[in-house]
Amino acid sequence: MDAAGADRYLAHVNVGDPLADRMISDLSDFDQNYVERLIRHHIMNFPGSEFKDAPASVGEFFEASRAVPPWVDFDSFQAGCRLFHGNTRLVLAGMVGGVLIEGFSTTIARSFFLTGRLRDRGSRRLRQNNRHMLEIFIPGGMRNGCDGWAHSVRIRLVHARLRFMFNASSEWDSDELGVPLSAANLGFAIASFSARLLYHIKRLGAVSNKEERASFMQIWRYSGYLMGIPETILFADQEEADYIFKIGLACEPPPSMESIVLAASLINSAPLFAGMNEPDQREKYAKYIARISRALIGDQMADDLMYDQANTFGILWKFRVIGKIERFLGSFLPIQKYVNNMTTILDVSMFDEDGIGYKLPNHIFSEKSDGW
Repeated sequence: MDAAGADRYLAHVNVGDPLADRMISDLSDFDQNYVERLIRHHIMNFPGSEFKDAPASVGEFFEASRAVPPWVDFDSFQAGCRLFHGNTRLVLAGMVGGVLIEGFSTTIARSFFLTGRLRDRGSRRLRQNNRHMLEIFIPGGMRNGCDGWAHSVRIRLVHARLRFMFNASSEWDSDELGVPLSAANLGFAIASFSARLLYHIKRLGAVSNKEERASFMQIWRYSGYLMGIPETILFADQEEADYIFKIGLACEPPPSMESIVLAASLINSAPLFAGMNEPDQREKYAKYIARISRALIGDQMADDLMYDQANTFGILWKFRVIGKIERFLGSFLPIQKYVNNMTTILDVSMFDEDGIGYKLPNHIFSEKSDGW
């Protein structure tokens, strides 16, 4: 299909994040509460000398994180924010039913499965994911020190911490799987979060223009950069992101048992984070999400992930029609809209009482790790 593209993707299977990995390694013997305060100190850019004895790699990491690459144009991000907030309901549906499922069809599923994060605290994990999306698409949120920037840097450090713990355990076979949470996995993921998400929400009824789509891609691109994805596997535009997704999917092995378990966990967690607690209601909603998901990802991948057989004929059309009706009704109710996009994303995002948390996992198994 493309030998050079495949070689590039597979080379990144053995690439981690040298800057973040070095910092996390240097801090491995420090008290975890100290590490949390240290990270918060640098994220918030607080003055003071409490951490003057911290390893030099800490300062190097945050200095690099605050350096804005020349291709970033913050003013151009406004159009992407409009696209996101005008289609929040569709973004959430496309993310849960399409993007995350496709992502878990790859070897990245092994790291998520081993941590147990989606099984142990699936609802919280999804809400954290939504909070990250919300913050990067708030106007100004990606500037240094703002919450979109902070959440992206935090994710980078969580990945580095998990890589460190996986490498120190017997749970990960690097000869078979390469580097845990590799640059290839993350480059594929960010291509999915951006270009693939645009593809899915269009099928769900989203309307956008060329400027909004290009801006949407650049917001995700900068977030990926802040998450430590090297530019050698980080897309430049929508066309390249589509290419990375296509090549990555071709290079990845078929969905594993871990992929099957995580896809089922994701589908069944969705009703919980939507606030549905009644078993019958949850089961009915999960089946509906699974049908939407099958229509988005296609029968082949759905079958590989052992979805229940279901007829998806017309389901996306019905979803789009309902969306049009809701928007039509909302145009007559400007104060109490039938669908309030901001309320929707706020309701399904994680807001901890103490603000953004900078605790890092201290055990690869979620149930044995302190809260983060």
